[in-house]
Formats: sequence, C-alpha cells, structure tokens
Amino acid sequence: MMPEKNDVYKVLRYRWAVFGILAVAYFFVYFHRVSTAVVSSDLEATFGVDAASIALLSSAYFYAYTVMQLPSGLLTDSLGPRKTVSIFTLVAAAGAVLTGIASTFELVVVGRILIGVGAAMVYIPTMKILSTWYRNNEFASLTGILIAVGNVGALSAAGPLALLSAALGWQRVFLILGVITVLLAAAAWTIARDRPIDMGLPSIQEIEAGERGGSASASDAGTDERIPMGEALKMTFGSGRKFWPLAVCFFFMYGSMMVYQGLWAGPFFADVLGWDKATVGLVLSFIGMGMICGCPTAGYISDKILKSRRRVLIVGTAAYTLVWAVIWMTAGEITSTYAYMAINFVFGFFGGVLVVSFAQIKELFPISMAGTSTAALNIFPFAGGAILQQVSGLILTTRSLESYQGLWRVMLICMIIATVAAFLSLEKKSARGRG
Repeated sequence: MMPEKNDVYKVLRYRWAVFGILAVAYFFVYFHRVSTAVVSSDLEATFGVDAASIALLSSAYFYAYTVMQLPSGLLTDSLGPRKTVSIFTLVAAAGAVLTGIASTFELVVVGRILIGVGAAMVYIPTMKILSTWYRNNEFASLTGILIAVGNVGALSAAGPLALLSAALGWQRVFLILGVITVLLAAAAWTIARDRPIDMGLPSIQEIEAGERGGSASASDAGTDERIPMGEALKMTFGSGRKFWPLAVCFFFMYGSMMVYQGLWAGPFFADVLGWDKATVGLVLSFIGMGMICGCPTAGYISDKILKSRRRVLIVGTAAYTLVWAVIWMTAGEITSTYAYMAINFVFGFFGGVLVVSFAQIKELFPISMAGTSTAALNIFPFAGGAILQQVSGLILTTRSLESYQGLWRVMLICMIIATVAAFLSLEKKSARGRG
C-alpha cells in the first residue's frame, strides 16, 4: 500500500535538509584535514618547532581518524547516527577552540587529536542516514556528491584559510572555526533525524514498495532488530569475499593515491622537473578537481546506468591502474605542465570510483549494521595511506629519477593487486535489477 502522498512529499523534501547539513559538516572535515599544512609556517614561527614537529602534528589527525573508524560504526549502529554526529562534532569544535587558545605546541597537538576524533565521526553516520532516507538506486550518487563536497572543502581551505590567517592571526581563525563547528553540531542535532519514522513519516523502503505496488516488510520499514556489536563484527570480518576483496582494493588504491597526491608527486615535480612551488601547487590541484568530478559521476553511473557497483569498481580501478602505468613509464620524459594537469585530473577522476564500494558493502549486509560494515571498510584506506607512505620512504632512498621510477613501479604493482581484488569482489544480486 502506497503511503499518503503528503507524507511521501514530506520525506522526499525533508531528506535534502538532512543531507545538506551533514554535507556542510563533511565539508569542514576536509577543511580541518588540510588546515595544518596551510598554517604550518605560522606554527613554526609561534612555537619555534621544526618540520618534524609539524609532520607529527599533521599525522595526529590521521592516526586519530583511523583509530576511530570502527568505533564510529559501532556507535552509529548503537547510539544512532544523529547523536553520534552531533556529539562528536562538538568534540571537533573543542579541538579547534583548544588550538586557538593553546599556549604550547603540545596543546596544539592535543587539539589536533580532538579534531581528528570528532571529524572521524561524521562520514559513517552520514552513510547510515543516507541508507535510511534515500532509495538504494540513489545511495551511490549521494555518496559521490558527499565526497565531492569534502574535496571542495579541501580546495577551499588553502586560499581562504591562508588569507584569514594573514589578516586575523592563525589562532583567531581556529577560534572562528570552533564557533562554526559548534553551530554545525547544533544544526545537526536540530535538523538531522536517523530515519523518517522518527518524524512519524513512512520509511523510504515503504515508499519504494508503494511505488512498486507492494508492501514493505518490518525490516524494510526500519523496525529490524539491532544486531549485537560482537555479532556485527563477526559477520563483517568473517564474511570472506563479501568484505576482504573490497578491503584490499581500498587499501592499495587509496594508499597509492596518498603516496602520490599526499606525499611524493610534489617533490617529484620539484626535484626531477624543476618546477617552482606555485606551479607544483597548481598542477596538484587537478587531482582534487578530478575527484570532484569523478566521485558523483561514478555514483550516478552505478545507480542509474550500469546499475551495478562491482562493474563500475572494476572498470574504474583498471583505468586508475592504467594511469599509474602512464605515470611510471613516462617519468622524466613528460615535462609539460599541461600534460601533467591532464594526467592528474584523470588520476583523481578514476580514483573517485571508490565511492561505489560504500554502496556495495552496505548492500551486502543487514541495514541495522550498515554503520559497522562501512566503518570496517573505511579503516583500510587510511591504513593503506599510513603504511604505503611509510614504505615509500624506504623505497625512495634518493631524490633521483631512478628512485622515483622505482616507487611508481611499486605503486603500479599495488594497483594490479587492487584490480584483481575488484574482480573478486561481490555485490548484491538484485543491484543490477533496480530501476
């Protein structure tokens, strides 16, 4: 039976308000993520620290973010996504305020850790809320848009944050960020709801069933029993091909991206090609632009055209691997900035294909443990980034062309493994049949 038209209209309209506030929160997740790099020289001048200390400060965010991934899923499924986002956004706000008033570098590190802990609790709860407010054939598209918004946040942070820091001082800027983050937490608490049923409205599954002329089951309606924490973890990590091929693919794909985008592409352009900082920054920005375009495109193709998560992941991963082959084989031969702008854009575009794996993993497990399964998967990209960056430092013994070529070759091998893992991944059989 189709729910009342007015109730359906309310659900389909209000969900955009829910998505909007969570997307803004995710914008600032990325904004905070790159903030250390923007004010690094100010921090060195204020506290008299060296580059190693700044590197430690930057990594504190990522370590905190990685450690909190599994707890974010468990809390999302037990406490609920709205409460999780709201409470931990306040934790991030506290970290920003502490950074703004810090009198020692050690307090800045503590503030950075708090920001990482709080920011880690935005993405997974948002995934859970998307799964209860949007149709299955809309999920990957919304995930792509969300990650694109995050990348816009990263690109937006560089210029505006530098200008604000120069005008107001870096600590006042962090105090302002703290106030903004508090307002975001309040808005998330006020606007977001875990499910339409929390507002007395029909679930999106009931709406879908009504559109098909059928009726939704109790679990579809969002009243399914919660799966105990231990059982959810066992179901996730013990599921074999449901989980591990996606985890391996995520580990190597995002890890190789962080080796290139986050660590060594810039030094390669400077050391081997002799480019200045402004040129390096401009060329690297095309990776982010590619992801901003690629993430929603991959989601849309997955939802509306191929109607398959796995096929999009396979094609995208294979294409991304070919880009790595080009980077390796042409290292030192291509010197044109325009050529590398194109390569980097394509690199980011196909790197964005990973967004479909969140829809893929979500559909392979019960909706009541969507937070746990997606959080478990989200451990691996950050672990890949941390481990492969550390390994890359051992490989890159000199800043010579030959050393960079060796590193790019290892990353290509990693991506061949990731492509095989994508082929071995599974998807829910009904995924291709949705309209």
